[in-house]
This record gives sequence, C-alpha cells and structure tokens, in this order.
Amino acid sequence: MTAGELAIVLATVLCAVGFAALVVVLLRVHDTLRAIRHEVDALRQETRPLIADLRESTDDARDVMHEAQRDLARFDRVLGSAEAISGAVSGSGRVARTALSTPVIKVAAIASGTSRAAKRLTRRQRRTERRDTGRRDNRRRRTASTVVPWKKGA
Repeated sequence: MTAGELAIVLATVLCAVGFAALVVVLLRVHDTLRAIRHEVDALRQETRPLIADLRESTDDARDVMHEAQRDLARFDRVLGSAEAISGAVSGSGRVARTALSTPVIKVAAIASGTSRAAKRLTRRQRRTERRDTGRRDNRRRRTASTVVPWKKGA
C-alpha cells in the first residue's frame, strides 16, 4: 500500500468516525427536540385554561369598566342637577331671608317687649300685694296684747 492509498484509507476512516459522531449528535438533537416538543405541548395544555380564564377576566374587567364609566357619566349628570338645584335653592333662600327677615325681627322685638312688660307688671303687682299684706300684718301685730320683744313676728 502506498502512502497515497494509506492517506485515502485513513481519511475514509476519519470521515466515517466523523460521520458516526455527527449521526450521534444529530440523534441527541432529535431526542432533545422531541423532549422540547413534549414539554411545549404540556405547557400549552396547562396554559390554555389559564389563558382562557385570563381572557374571560379581561372581558369581565372591560365590562365592569364600561359599566363604571356609564355610572360615572350618570353620576356626573346627577351631580350637575344637584348643583343646579342647590343654586336655585340658595337663591330662593336668599330671597326668602330678605323678604322675611324684617317682619320676623319685628315680631321677635314685639314678643320680647311684651314679655318684659308682662314681667314688670307682675313684679309691681307682687310688690303691691306684699305691701298690702305687710300692712295688714303690722296692724295685727300692733293690736296683739302680748308682744315679746326678743321674738320677731310674734
């Protein structure tokens, strides 16, 4: 065998070994890809219900948000109406206060004056009654036959 033939055989053997190594690596890659596909399928089976729940929750949240927006718009209208009513009531309150304040003050003044006058009259009447009863008592004391000086009112 010549050197050229030996080099060809050696190159062929090395190519066969390299090809065998390449086949082994490709088989390992194929097994790894098969395992990855299996894991991806399992992950899909696990995540499909979760994604469906997430979509359902998102739809529910969207519906709640739209309902809240409608309620907020309705509340805004109600608040605007309440502000308008409040403005109207405060305006009518001002008018009523202006219209009624003077007569009410006059009535209160008359009532206060009347009550003071009545109190003064009753005080005077009590004073005169006390004076009259005091005079009667003094007359009785003077006419009593036995007067003890150290006892008052006897």
